[in-house]
Amino acid sequence: MSILETLGNLLEQTAFASLTWGNYLMILVACVFLYLAIAKGFEPLLLIPIAFGMLLVNIYPPIMEEGGVLYYIFKLDEWAILPCLIFMGVGAQTDFGPLIANPSSFLLGAAAQFGIYAAYIGAMLLGFTGKEAAAISIIGGADGPTSIFLANRLGQQHILGPIAVAAYSYMSLVPIIQPPIMKLLTTNKERKIKMEQLRPVSKLEKILFPVIVTIVVCMILPSTAPLVGFLMLGNLFKECGVVKQLTETAANAMMYIVVILLGTSVGATTSAEAFLNVQTLKIVGLGLIAFAFGTAAGVVLGKIMSKLSGGKINPLIGSAGVSAVPMAARVSQKVGAQYDPTNFLLMHAMGPNVAGVIGTAVAAGTFMAVFGV
Repeated sequence: MSILETLGNLLEQTAFASLTWGNYLMILVACVFLYLAIAKGFEPLLLIPIAFGMLLVNIYPPIMEEGGVLYYIFKLDEWAILPCLIFMGVGAQTDFGPLIANPSSFLLGAAAQFGIYAAYIGAMLLGFTGKEAAAISIIGGADGPTSIFLANRLGQQHILGPIAVAAYSYMSLVPIIQPPIMKLLTTNKERKIKMEQLRPVSKLEKILFPVIVTIVVCMILPSTAPLVGFLMLGNLFKECGVVKQLTETAANAMMYIVVILLGTSVGATTSAEAFLNVQTLKIVGLGLIAFAFGTAAGVVLGKIMSKLSGGKINPLIGSAGVSAVPMAARVSQKVGAQYDPTNFLLMHAMGPNVAGVIGTAVAAGTFMAVFGV
């Protein structure tokens, strides 16, 4: 074999010989995501593995085909194993005290789910089937694990990739998307409202809360048990005080391992062939509209509650009703601090934030009940 033939064979084995313009476009998108995560700090724990999975699959597509390592990891997403473990980790990391201290936060969390139902109607109008529309609409909750869980339970694996990437991308871009909406819908005076310190929550209340929520929610909507149950189990680990090792494992080592696996495998669903089409653009667009509507609905209800309470509630915390924990609560704090550096809204915003997690799971359970899953 001549040197030229050898070089020719080597060239044919490189990715350059097989990549399409779409692959190069997705590689560019992956690099943009990496830049946002590393240089701008936009939720790097999520965005870096997603972007790298996107990079890998567009350089070497067989990595997501049967026999490829990410193919088998993604099966854990399809079987709802990784989303449920993520929920357990979130529960172990999250203090439900602000929600217990201020139960009205449930209303703000519920209002932010309006975006889900708005997106469902929009998807139906665009020609998606009922199950497709339901799977797409959960993007509005900015909750990646729930989006993956519902899409699989409804049998919508053919659009799982765009749904998961859109949901996780919007979770990461909360600091960009939400502030303009929050500022548009509130006045300067409303943004400066200082809220009273929350009452102390007893240990007994914190222990009883995950047990009671599990019983009530799962009795009404049994299909939510995998998500709500694992979320509350993680929180019970945290609050009961007798399983420190389980709490630390669920909140740290297990959580971060699962984030790596889930993020990378989700990113690897974005091959150019599967992602660059009109249907994907519709899904991404509907997700953005749903997220914007959810944010707006939370802020509007916050304004109403502020009026009814005589100006004791800062409407900015309503935006945290989407279930991007704790990013959305941090954004409420950041925007409020821009107008009054002495204003501390973070703990108040955590109430609607964790209520939003429960609300999104309930919305998913409602869709599963409607479609008999």
